[in-house]
Amino acid sequence: MKSPMTRTALATLGALATGAAFLALPLDAFACSSCGCTLNADWASQGFKSNGGFSIDLRHDDFNQTDLRTGTGRVDRSAISFPADAETQQQTFNRNTTLTLDYGINADWGASLQLPYINRYHTTIVDGDTEVSTSRSSSIGDVRLLGRYQGFSPEHDWGVQFGLKLPTGRTNVNFNGGPQIGESLDRGLQPGTGSTDLLLGLYTFGPLNQQFDYFAQALLQVPLHTKDEFKPGVGANLTAGIRYLTGTAFVPHLQVNARIEGKESGANADIPNSGATLIYLSPGATWSMTDSLKLYGFAQVPIYQRVNGLQLEPKVSVSVGLHYDF
Repeated sequence: MKSPMTRTALATLGALATGAAFLALPLDAFACSSCGCTLNADWASQGFKSNGGFSIDLRHDDFNQTDLRTGTGRVDRSAISFPADAETQQQTFNRNTTLTLDYGINADWGASLQLPYINRYHTTIVDGDTEVSTSRSSSIGDVRLLGRYQGFSPEHDWGVQFGLKLPTGRTNVNFNGGPQIGESLDRGLQPGTGSTDLLLGLYTFGPLNQQFDYFAQALLQVPLHTKDEFKPGVGANLTAGIRYLTGTAFVPHLQVNARIEGKESGANADIPNSGATLIYLSPGATWSMTDSLKLYGFAQVPIYQRVNGLQLEPKVSVSVGLHYDF
Protein backbone atom coordinates (compact mmCIF):
# COMPACT_ATOMS: atom_id res chain seq x y z
CA MET A 1 0.00 0.00 0.00
CA LYS A 2 1.28 3.47 -0.92
CA SER A 3 2.06 5.91 1.85
CA PRO A 4 -0.06 9.09 2.19
CA MET A 5 2.92 11.08 0.96
CA THR A 6 3.22 8.88 -2.13
CA ARG A 7 -0.49 9.30 -2.85
CA THR A 8 -0.02 13.05 -2.47
CA ALA A 9 2.92 12.97 -4.85
CA LEU A 10 0.91 11.05 -7.45
CA ALA A 11 -1.97 13.48 -7.15
CA THR A 12 0.39 16.44 -7.47
CA LEU A 13 2.10 14.85 -10.46
CA GLY A 14 -1.26 14.35 -12.12
CA ALA A 15 -2.17 17.96 -11.48
CA LEU A 16 1.12 19.17 -12.95
CA ALA A 17 0.79 16.91 -15.98
CA THR A 18 -2.76 18.07 -16.57
CA GLY A 19 -1.75 21.69 -16.12
CA ALA A 20 1.21 21.36 -18.48
CA ALA A 21 -0.97 19.70 -21.09
CA PHE A 22 -3.65 22.37 -20.62
CA LEU A 23 -1.12 25.15 -21.15
CA ALA A 24 0.36 23.55 -24.25
CA LEU A 25 -2.63 22.03 -26.02
CA PRO A 26 -4.29 25.28 -27.13
CA LEU A 27 -1.00 26.17 -28.81
CA ASP A 28 -1.39 23.30 -31.29
CA ALA A 29 2.17 22.28 -30.85
CA PHE A 30 5.52 20.58 -31.44
CA ALA A 31 8.32 22.54 -33.03
CA CYS A 32 10.94 20.86 -35.22
CA SER A 33 13.59 22.34 -32.92
CA SER A 34 12.52 19.77 -30.34
CA CYS A 35 12.10 16.81 -32.69
CA GLY A 36 13.62 13.83 -31.03
CA CYS A 37 13.28 10.82 -28.91
CA THR A 38 11.26 11.46 -25.73
CA LEU A 39 12.37 8.25 -24.04
CA ASN A 40 13.37 8.20 -20.39
CA ALA A 41 15.88 5.38 -20.79
CA ASP A 42 16.52 4.52 -17.14
CA TRP A 43 15.09 6.56 -14.32
CA ALA A 44 18.20 5.97 -12.25
CA SER A 45 20.14 7.87 -14.94
CA GLN A 46 17.69 10.77 -14.63
CA GLY A 47 18.22 11.10 -10.88
CA PHE A 48 15.21 9.06 -9.78
CA LYS A 49 17.05 7.33 -6.98
CA SER A 50 17.03 7.63 -3.21
CA ASN A 51 20.75 7.46 -2.52
CA GLY A 52 23.72 9.69 -3.16
CA GLY A 53 26.73 9.11 -5.37
CA PHE A 54 28.06 9.79 -8.85
CA SER A 55 26.90 8.11 -12.06
CA ILE A 56 27.56 8.46 -15.78
CA ASP A 57 25.22 7.58 -18.63
CA LEU A 58 26.00 7.42 -22.35
CA ARG A 59 23.03 7.00 -24.68
CA HIS A 60 22.62 6.89 -28.47
CA ASP A 61 19.30 7.58 -30.24
CA ASP A 62 18.58 6.84 -33.91
CA PHE A 63 15.40 8.20 -35.46
CA ASN A 64 14.81 8.59 -39.18
CA GLN A 65 12.02 11.07 -39.86
CA THR A 66 10.58 10.05 -43.25
CA ASP A 67 6.85 9.94 -42.51
CA LEU A 68 5.36 13.18 -43.91
CA ARG A 69 2.25 14.05 -41.93
CA THR A 70 -0.41 16.71 -41.54
CA GLY A 71 -3.02 16.78 -38.77
CA THR A 72 -3.40 13.17 -37.65
CA GLY A 73 -2.85 11.67 -41.10
CA ARG A 74 -0.09 10.75 -43.54
CA VAL A 75 0.64 12.76 -46.71
CA ASP A 76 0.90 10.96 -50.07
CA ARG A 77 4.05 12.43 -51.64
CA SER A 78 3.21 10.94 -55.04
CA ALA A 79 0.27 13.35 -55.26
CA ILE A 80 2.56 16.40 -54.94
CA SER A 81 3.82 17.97 -58.16
CA PHE A 82 6.85 20.27 -58.27
CA PRO A 83 7.42 23.16 -58.17
CA ALA A 84 4.94 23.37 -55.30
CA ASP A 85 3.55 26.30 -53.35
CA ALA A 86 4.81 24.91 -50.02
CA GLU A 87 8.08 23.32 -48.89
CA THR A 88 7.97 19.51 -48.89
CA GLN A 89 10.46 17.94 -46.50
CA GLN A 90 11.84 14.57 -47.58
CA GLN A 91 13.92 13.17 -44.70
CA THR A 92 15.61 14.14 -41.42
CA PHE A 93 17.95 11.42 -40.18
CA ASN A 94 19.12 11.97 -36.59
CA ARG A 95 21.91 10.15 -34.79
CA ASN A 96 22.15 11.75 -31.35
CA THR A 97 24.48 10.82 -28.50
CA THR A 98 23.92 12.19 -24.99
CA LEU A 99 26.34 12.13 -22.06
CA THR A 100 24.65 12.52 -18.65
CA LEU A 101 26.70 13.16 -15.51
CA ASP A 102 24.68 12.85 -12.31
CA TYR A 103 25.71 13.51 -8.72
CA GLY A 104 23.53 12.67 -5.75
CA ILE A 105 24.80 14.97 -3.00
CA ASN A 106 22.74 13.06 -0.45
CA ALA A 107 19.33 11.40 -0.25
CA ASP A 108 17.61 14.79 -0.60
CA TRP A 109 19.63 16.76 -3.15
CA GLY A 110 21.20 16.02 -6.50
CA ALA A 111 22.18 17.53 -9.85
CA SER A 112 22.81 16.41 -13.40
CA LEU A 113 24.37 17.72 -16.59
CA GLN A 114 23.21 16.50 -20.01
CA LEU A 115 25.50 17.11 -23.00
CA PRO A 116 24.07 16.10 -26.40
CA TYR A 117 25.99 15.61 -29.65
CA ILE A 118 23.74 15.89 -32.69
CA ASN A 119 24.42 14.34 -36.10
CA ARG A 120 21.65 15.36 -38.52
CA TYR A 121 21.11 14.83 -42.25
CA HIS A 122 18.17 16.69 -43.81
CA THR A 123 16.67 16.77 -47.32
CA THR A 124 13.83 18.96 -48.56
CA ILE A 125 12.31 20.51 -51.68
CA VAL A 126 11.76 24.20 -51.01
CA ASP A 127 8.68 25.86 -52.46
CA GLY A 128 9.41 26.93 -56.04
CA ASP A 129 12.20 24.33 -56.47
CA THR A 130 12.08 21.05 -58.34
CA GLU A 131 15.30 19.53 -56.95
CA VAL A 132 16.27 18.35 -53.46
CA SER A 133 18.38 20.56 -51.17
CA THR A 134 20.49 18.87 -48.48
CA SER A 135 22.19 19.75 -45.22
CA ARG A 136 24.44 17.77 -42.93
CA SER A 137 25.81 18.80 -39.53
CA SER A 138 27.53 17.27 -36.52
CA SER A 139 27.97 19.38 -33.40
CA ILE A 140 27.20 19.88 -29.73
CA GLY A 141 23.54 20.58 -28.99
CA ASP A 142 21.95 22.52 -26.15
CA VAL A 143 23.26 21.58 -22.69
CA ARG A 144 20.84 20.96 -19.82
CA LEU A 145 21.56 21.58 -16.14
CA LEU A 146 19.06 20.09 -13.70
CA GLY A 147 18.88 20.13 -9.93
CA ARG A 148 16.49 18.05 -7.83
CA TYR A 149 15.11 17.84 -4.34
CA GLN A 150 13.28 14.77 -3.00
CA GLY A 151 13.30 15.24 0.75
CA PHE A 152 9.54 15.69 1.05
CA SER A 153 8.85 12.20 2.43
CA PRO A 154 10.74 9.65 4.55
CA GLU A 155 10.71 7.29 1.55
CA HIS A 156 12.33 9.89 -0.74
CA ASP A 157 10.09 8.56 -3.49
CA TRP A 158 9.05 11.83 -5.12
CA GLY A 159 10.69 15.11 -5.89
CA VAL A 160 10.96 18.25 -7.94
CA GLN A 161 13.37 19.20 -10.73
CA PHE A 162 14.55 22.68 -11.71
CA GLY A 163 17.16 23.96 -14.08
CA LEU A 164 18.06 25.52 -17.41
CA LYS A 165 18.58 24.54 -21.03
CA LEU A 166 21.48 26.65 -22.30
CA PRO A 167 22.00 27.99 -25.86
CA THR A 168 25.20 26.03 -26.56
CA GLY A 169 24.10 24.46 -29.86
CA ARG A 170 24.80 26.00 -33.29
CA THR A 171 22.13 28.12 -34.99
CA ASN A 172 24.02 28.92 -38.24
CA VAL A 173 24.01 25.66 -40.24
CA ASN A 174 23.49 26.21 -44.00
CA PHE A 175 22.36 23.95 -46.83
CA ASN A 176 25.40 22.28 -48.39
CA GLY A 177 23.83 20.85 -51.54
CA GLY A 178 21.06 21.45 -54.09
CA PRO A 179 19.40 24.68 -55.22
CA GLN A 180 19.45 26.16 -51.68
CA ILE A 181 23.19 25.64 -51.16
CA GLY A 182 24.62 28.36 -48.92
CA GLU A 183 21.19 29.40 -47.63
CA SER A 184 20.40 29.14 -43.91
CA LEU A 185 18.68 26.00 -42.68
CA ASP A 186 15.28 26.40 -41.01
CA ARG A 187 15.85 27.51 -37.40
CA GLY A 188 13.74 24.64 -36.14
CA LEU A 189 16.26 22.19 -37.66
CA GLN A 190 19.40 23.78 -36.25
CA PRO A 191 21.40 21.84 -33.60
CA GLY A 192 20.44 24.52 -31.04
CA THR A 193 17.43 26.74 -30.49
CA GLY A 194 19.43 29.80 -29.47
CA SER A 195 17.23 30.14 -26.40
CA THR A 196 17.76 29.83 -22.66
CA ASP A 197 14.87 27.77 -21.28
CA LEU A 198 13.56 27.27 -17.75
CA LEU A 199 13.03 23.60 -16.80
CA LEU A 200 10.55 22.66 -14.06
CA GLY A 201 9.53 19.11 -13.24
CA LEU A 202 7.92 16.77 -10.78
CA TYR A 203 8.49 13.02 -10.52
CA THR A 204 7.64 10.02 -8.39
CA PHE A 205 8.90 6.42 -8.33
CA GLY A 206 8.71 3.33 -6.16
CA PRO A 207 7.47 -0.27 -5.84
CA LEU A 208 4.00 -1.37 -6.91
CA ASN A 209 4.51 -4.84 -5.40
CA GLN A 210 7.33 -7.36 -5.07
CA GLN A 211 7.63 -7.79 -8.85
CA PHE A 212 6.86 -4.39 -10.36
CA ASP A 213 7.95 -0.84 -9.75
CA TYR A 214 7.00 2.41 -11.47
CA PHE A 215 7.97 5.98 -12.20
CA ALA A 216 6.18 9.03 -13.59
CA GLN A 217 7.46 12.45 -14.59
CA ALA A 218 6.18 15.78 -15.91
CA LEU A 219 8.77 18.26 -17.17
CA LEU A 220 7.84 21.74 -18.41
CA GLN A 221 10.21 23.73 -20.67
CA VAL A 222 9.66 27.50 -21.01
CA PRO A 223 11.87 29.71 -23.23
CA LEU A 224 13.08 32.75 -21.28
CA HIS A 225 15.66 34.45 -23.50
CA THR A 226 15.76 34.14 -27.28
CA LYS A 227 17.72 35.63 -30.16
CA ASP A 228 17.52 36.35 -33.90
CA GLU A 229 13.73 36.57 -34.02
CA PHE A 230 13.14 32.90 -33.19
CA LYS A 231 11.38 31.53 -30.14
CA PRO A 232 10.62 27.82 -29.67
CA GLY A 233 7.26 26.90 -28.21
CA VAL A 234 6.54 26.15 -24.57
CA GLY A 235 6.81 22.36 -24.21
CA ALA A 236 5.88 19.57 -21.83
CA ASN A 237 7.24 16.01 -21.60
CA LEU A 238 4.97 13.54 -19.79
CA THR A 239 6.26 10.04 -19.05
CA ALA A 240 5.06 7.01 -17.11
CA GLY A 241 6.67 3.58 -16.94
CA ILE A 242 6.82 0.25 -15.17
CA ARG A 243 9.47 -2.45 -15.01
CA TYR A 244 9.25 -6.12 -14.13
CA LEU A 245 11.76 -7.21 -11.49
CA THR A 246 12.64 -10.70 -12.62
CA GLY A 247 15.22 -11.38 -9.91
CA THR A 248 17.82 -11.75 -12.67
CA ALA A 249 20.17 -9.39 -14.48
CA PHE A 250 17.56 -8.88 -17.23
CA VAL A 251 14.73 -6.42 -16.45
CA PRO A 252 11.97 -5.62 -19.01
CA HIS A 253 10.51 -2.09 -19.13
CA LEU A 254 7.46 -0.44 -20.68
CA GLN A 255 6.88 3.30 -21.00
CA VAL A 256 4.33 5.71 -22.41
CA ASN A 257 5.93 9.01 -23.48
CA ALA A 258 4.13 12.17 -24.58
CA ARG A 259 5.50 15.41 -25.97
CA ILE A 260 3.36 18.53 -26.33
CA GLU A 261 4.85 21.81 -27.52
CA GLY A 262 3.64 25.25 -28.57
CA LYS A 263 4.20 26.76 -31.98
CA GLU A 264 7.38 28.61 -32.78
CA SER A 265 7.16 32.39 -32.97
CA GLY A 266 9.21 35.22 -34.41
CA ALA A 267 10.18 36.45 -37.87
CA ASN A 268 12.52 33.47 -38.44
CA ALA A 269 10.05 30.83 -37.24
CA ASP A 270 8.19 28.41 -39.49
CA ILE A 271 4.96 29.01 -37.60
CA PRO A 272 2.50 27.10 -39.87
CA ASN A 273 4.65 23.94 -39.80
CA SER A 274 5.45 23.83 -36.09
CA GLY A 275 3.47 22.35 -33.25
CA ALA A 276 2.21 18.85 -32.44
CA THR A 277 1.05 16.43 -29.81
CA LEU A 278 2.91 13.10 -29.97
CA ILE A 279 2.44 9.98 -27.85
CA TYR A 280 4.73 6.93 -27.98
CA LEU A 281 4.80 3.40 -26.59
CA SER A 282 8.34 2.39 -25.61
CA PRO A 283 9.18 -1.23 -24.74
CA GLY A 284 12.72 -2.05 -23.70
CA ALA A 285 14.99 -3.72 -21.16
CA THR A 286 18.08 -3.24 -19.03
CA TRP A 287 20.78 -5.80 -18.44
CA SER A 288 23.02 -5.53 -15.38
CA MET A 289 26.43 -6.54 -16.69
CA THR A 290 27.94 -5.97 -13.22
CA ASP A 291 26.68 -4.46 -9.96
CA SER A 292 27.63 -1.02 -11.30
CA LEU A 293 27.30 -1.28 -15.10
CA LYS A 294 23.99 -1.54 -16.99
CA LEU A 295 23.29 -1.91 -20.69
CA TYR A 296 19.87 -0.82 -21.93
CA GLY A 297 17.93 -0.74 -25.18
CA PHE A 298 14.50 0.55 -26.19
CA ALA A 299 12.29 0.97 -29.23
CA GLN A 300 9.82 3.84 -29.42
CA VAL A 301 6.70 3.51 -31.59
CA PRO A 302 4.18 6.34 -32.15
CA ILE A 303 0.61 5.57 -31.08
CA TYR A 304 -0.82 9.07 -31.62
CA GLN A 305 0.46 11.96 -33.75
CA ARG A 306 -1.12 15.34 -34.41
CA VAL A 307 0.98 17.94 -36.22
CA ASN A 308 0.39 21.36 -37.71
CA GLY A 309 1.11 21.98 -41.37
CA LEU A 310 3.51 19.52 -43.00
CA GLN A 311 6.01 17.81 -40.70
CA LEU A 312 8.24 14.75 -40.75
CA GLU A 313 7.96 12.16 -37.99
CA PRO A 314 9.75 8.84 -37.40
CA LYS A 315 7.94 5.52 -37.73
CA VAL A 316 10.17 4.06 -35.02
CA SER A 317 13.07 5.26 -32.84
CA VAL A 318 15.80 3.10 -31.32
CA SER A 319 17.85 3.92 -28.22
CA VAL A 320 20.79 2.07 -26.66
CA GLY A 321 23.02 3.09 -23.78
CA LEU A 322 25.37 2.31 -20.93
CA HIS A 323 24.91 3.45 -17.34
CA TYR A 324 27.60 3.25 -14.65
CA ASP A 325 27.23 3.93 -10.92
CA PHE A 326 30.38 4.80 -9.02
